[in-house]
Amino acid sequence: MLFYQDCIGGDLKFNTIGESPLSEKMPPKMKESILHATLANNEFALTATDMVPSEGKSTGNNISLILNCDSETQIKECFYNLSEGGVINHALEITYWGATLGGLTDKYGNRWMLILQPPQDQL
Repeated sequence: MLFYQDCIGGDLKFNTIGESPLSEKMPPKMKESILHATLANNEFALTATDMVPSEGKSTGNNISLILNCDSETQIKECFYNLSEGGVINHALEITYWGATLGGLTDKYGNRWMLILQPPQDQL
C-alpha cells in the first residue's frame, strides 16, 4: 500500500486485527497484524487486505483494479508510477468512445485499468 500511496497519493491508514472484533478469535500474536489498509483522498478510497482463507493465496487474473482519473496529467502520472517494475498490458490510448484507457500489471502481480472519461459535453 505504501507503493500505491507513492503512485496515486492520498492518506494511508492501517487497521490491525486487534482493533477489530476478529481479535477475539485470533491468537494473541495476530493482534498486531494488519487487517486492512485504506488509501483515501477527497476523490477516492481504496481499501485492501491480504488476509487469505485457510487454503492459501492464489494470484491470478481474476480481478482488475480500476482507477478513474480526473485529468490527463493524473492518468499519465499514475500509469507511469504503477507500471514501474511491472508490465504494461495495454498502453494508454483514446478509445472509440473518447475515453483514455490503459492497462498494466504492477510489480506485485495486480492488474490495473486506468481510465479518463471525456468531458460530458464531448460524449
